[in-house]
Amino acid sequence: MFSSRERFKEIRAAAPSGAARKKHPGKAVLAGGFAGGLEILCTFPTEYVKTQLQLDSKAVTPRYAGIGDCIKKTFQSHGFFGFYRGLSSLLYGSIPKASVRFMGYETLRNKMVDKDGKLTQTRTVLCGLGAGVMEAIVIVCPMETVKVKFIHDQNQPNPKYKGFFHGVKEIVKQEGIRGTYQGLTATILKQGSNQAIRFFVFNNLKSSFQGGDNSKEIGIARTFLCGGIAGAASVFGNTPLDVVKTRMQGLDRHLYRNTLHCAQEVLKHDGVKGFYKGTVPRLGRVVFDVAFVFTIYEQTMKLLDYVWKTD
Repeated sequence: MFSSRERFKEIRAAAPSGAARKKHPGKAVLAGGFAGGLEILCTFPTEYVKTQLQLDSKAVTPRYAGIGDCIKKTFQSHGFFGFYRGLSSLLYGSIPKASVRFMGYETLRNKMVDKDGKLTQTRTVLCGLGAGVMEAIVIVCPMETVKVKFIHDQNQPNPKYKGFFHGVKEIVKQEGIRGTYQGLTATILKQGSNQAIRFFVFNNLKSSFQGGDNSKEIGIARTFLCGGIAGAASVFGNTPLDVVKTRMQGLDRHLYRNTLHCAQEVLKHDGVKGFYKGTVPRLGRVVFDVAFVFTIYEQTMKLLDYVWKTD
């Protein structure tokens, strides 16, 4: 009987030498969802702090002096679980978000690879961009809108949202379905650029470790490193879009006519630095987030290749 290690070698050997195998979209859905669910449980507190700082920057009298002050006051007012306010909206959305992202990427990649199973640089960007736009429209925009409203609501004298389903019900009741799609343009721009940058950087770094043989395994540590660098690149590349998106989804969204007007207001009142509000906590979350997700995704895909033959 073959050992697990021998089985994995058998799977890899089935692919043409030097070529990356096409990945089944169904496996991408399962692997992406599993990775997304685990990731959000580990990183949500930093997402909470980042969102608080971005929303606080436009207040007449800011509540927080910085990251440390935000953490201190949140813990004093709400305890440890205060950092998980709004988690339900992300947890319910993170699993399908990652599933849609990787399914979209693998579907596009399977259609764009050449006969050797390789993607050009331009096509790699397009696959990532397409995956980001898909997840933005289907999952991210409504999920992020609810999350931001939950976190913003906590700062009000009399919070009105009692939980995820109650919050969604109230938002839809007062604003209709459109109320969960605030900041759609900014979200599409953010998620599209996010995934274009991440997949481009990750695949190029991974390729450099593989030395031209796209079927070569690079190991967990190197995969984690590639993912972390890809995450950092996306933070510095599109945090301004993330700031605008957050403003467009907050309870004060009515102050902005559209995405462009929101960006103009940020520049007018906060200057260029305003577009990078919350960069440090976002960097801390995203670097680990992307590294974790890519690593878990790749390892889960290997397991699925072992238990689910699709070739």
